[in-house]
Amino acid sequence: MAARELSEPMLAYRIGDPAGQHKIYSGEGAALVEGRWHERGQDVIYASEHYSTAMLEKLVHFNGILPPNQHFVRIDIPMATPYEIVTKDSLPAWTDRTQARAFGAAWFAERRSAILIVPSFVAREDRNVLINPHHAASKAIRPHLETPVWWDARVLRPRKG
Repeated sequence: MAARELSEPMLAYRIGDPAGQHKIYSGEGAALVEGRWHERGQDVIYASEHYSTAMLEKLVHFNGILPPNQHFVRIDIPMATPYEIVTKDSLPAWTDRTQARAFGAAWFAERRSAILIVPSFVAREDRNVLINPHHAASKAIRPHLETPVWWDARVLRPRKG
């Protein structure tokens, strides 16, 4: 798959704890474990194309129990940023974790583009945006200041403990 360049700027969103072990706009946490689109040791930055998808992804990864002090950053991705996109047509087995991981790990290691746009597993009509901080063009990607996330109590289970 050949990288293309964005024809217009793009926004992405990422949620995390600014007082946590890792910065919100960082792949340090991802590097500690393997994920759907990367292998352990790869510090890919996971984000979502929409704020609501970032919220849903956070809820899924924490089994509906939200960790405290969650903030979001809006991420500006400039026009002409090199990207690849995964669709059900380009990678029919994208829902298979092994296939997705192999594809994403190769994308990351080869530094084929600054961003990889992939389907959200939990919200399949929405997309996530993976950022390779080692690609030269990723230096132009800009996260904004952290802003507290407001969670509607109706979507959360009470935190135990």
